[in-house]
Amino acid sequence: MPIALDSLTTLRHLPFDDIIDVRTPDEFAEDHIPGAINLPVLSNAERARVGTIYVQEDRFLARKIGAALVSRNAAAHLEGPLADRSGGWRPLVYCWRGGQRSGSFTVILQQIGWQADTIAGGYQTYRRLVSQALYEQDLGLRLVLIDGGTGTAKTRLLWHLADEGAQMLDLEGLAAHRGSVFGPVVGGQPAQKGFESALAAQLVRFDPLRPIFVEAESPRIGRINLPPALTKAMQTAPAVRLEAPLTARVAHICEEYADLIDDTARLDSILAQLIRYHGHEQVTVWRALAASGDFAQLVRELIEVHYDPRYTRINRSAASPVLRLPDLTGSSLRHVARQLIETT
Repeated sequence: MPIALDSLTTLRHLPFDDIIDVRTPDEFAEDHIPGAINLPVLSNAERARVGTIYVQEDRFLARKIGAALVSRNAAAHLEGPLADRSGGWRPLVYCWRGGQRSGSFTVILQQIGWQADTIAGGYQTYRRLVSQALYEQDLGLRLVLIDGGTGTAKTRLLWHLADEGAQMLDLEGLAAHRGSVFGPVVGGQPAQKGFESALAAQLVRFDPLRPIFVEAESPRIGRINLPPALTKAMQTAPAVRLEAPLTARVAHICEEYADLIDDTARLDSILAQLIRYHGHEQVTVWRALAASGDFAQLVRELIEVHYDPRYTRINRSAASPVLRLPDLTGSSLRHVARQLIETT
């Protein structure tokens, strides 16, 4: 009997060894249940072909062709990724609506002897739960914002907090983007739905009675929009503000953005985007610094001319407690992490 999901917490505690997404690779890439493995019973092209026949030609023919393709692909999975599964293996299978694709594959698994089942309503049921949690309900969690100017090692502090046993949420890590125009990382960002699935999976694991440390972010990280429940909670959350010497901030940025510094063409292209804010003359100076390899001076000027003035204008935590770090070494950040845990 298909498994009915009434919450994301229910999904976490289901007694299955693996969750199998039998949708196409394209569907899986956009979003999937975190931790699921993709064993498509129809490829991207096969699904398009069957769908076209179903709509434009004959439904019975489409089902017959689809069944043949599903059987062929299922055999490849049984002889490949599933070849080492023992008799006691318990898989949970889903497709788009919990219908023919997941049902057909699950019947094959059950006939072998595995205790396989499906999710009632498939991915659509799961996606509805994510949307409810992030768009329709209050977050119900105790957030503490880590704020501060560019280069004050806010993300690195989050990981020191985690090492000390605190709960933390790394939004830039989930969004695969370091924020600002210089933020893109190799590999690009996930789809919006994929980000939301990863976010919801983390939120459901948190203890609501303990604080969750999160970096203060704008409502948009790269092309990812933070969902309403989270932005609302962040707007009312208490904050602490980090301050550090400019030399330490420059060194930290040079280290964190080493990949961008090594890619001079990409760096030059990004600097060109700042012309609309600072004009051709200023950006020409910055591009010359990058071309000459004087990255420390470039970063210093970007902090002083571009980032700090913008931070001052939009800073919402001006009245928050300030933590002044003498430097941004691991020992200093660990000390601050312990201090935050003790006082929050």
